[in-house]
Amino acid sequence: MKTYKNQISQYSLKKNKTDINSMKIMCSKDASKYARQFYFDDIEIFESFFVIMLNNANNTIGYVKISQGGINQTLVDVRIVAKYCVDSLAVACILVHNHPSGVMEPSQNDKDLTCKLKKGLEFLDVKILDHIILSPEENEYFSFGDEGLL
Repeated sequence: MKTYKNQISQYSLKKNKTDINSMKIMCSKDASKYARQFYFDDIEIFESFFVIMLNNANNTIGYVKISQGGINQTLVDVRIVAKYCVDSLAVACILVHNHPSGVMEPSQNDKDLTCKLKKGLEFLDVKILDHIILSPEENEYFSFGDEGLL
């Protein structure tokens, strides 16, 4: 056996408690309202991508910020999304990102990413219940689920 000089890392799952309470997600409006707790004044500046993880009863068990990008895009890696879904033992998730411009129409990149994530997570038995796009305006959002795009 050949041994190298560089040392390896030990990985572990670390959960941090937040001030955000768990809730049952029953519809896209619930998901939109819940996700707004993660966004602050920067919802009008940066595009950010979050994943809400859920248990079998559609109760939220956690959330994670996957990425923060620029004005009109952010990078999302399927492997990172899958890691958090598996680590949290989620059976389902809701994808959430914002459009700082306020334009609620999903881009082709948004649609392609949703399809890619859906395929990747299906293999792990994690279902995507919705993909929500938030507007800076308080009650405005777009739901892939409501529009039949999942």
